[in-house]
Amino acid sequence: MTKIAEIVEVNSVSRISEGTSIVGEIKSSNDVRVDGQVKGKMFSEGRIVVGEHAFIDGTLICTNLDLWGKIEGDVYVKDLLSLKATSSVTGDLHVRKLQVEMGASLNGSCKMISEEDFDACLGKLESKPAQVE
Repeated sequence: MTKIAEIVEVNSVSRISEGTSIVGEIKSSNDVRVDGQVKGKMFSEGRIVVGEHAFIDGTLICTNLDLWGKIEGDVYVKDLLSLKATSSVTGDLHVRKLQVEMGASLNGSCKMISEEDFDACLGKLESKPAQVE
């Protein structure tokens, strides 16, 4: 791998570092890693990784999700949601595949969906503006 290719791969992941707080709507065609706080709607065409100390208050929509931290809001995952042992979700899950480690916390419902269901939900969600208090 060339040095230029390594730089492109590193820069293709959006990162919200610990100590950073964002209020609003986030859209990314790339992967996103959250170690800080987000209040609002997050959308990624790739994977979202929510770190152990991260907190998300709002709707999260992505292709894959690895969750170590805390989410308060509804979650829509096109493929795989992986709830790690330190994760906490207060809200409803809409996922195609679900992996749960011992110790993970879910306070809400879980609905298994197809890719077509995800696309239909996505259309409805994109037509609604993000609501941030």
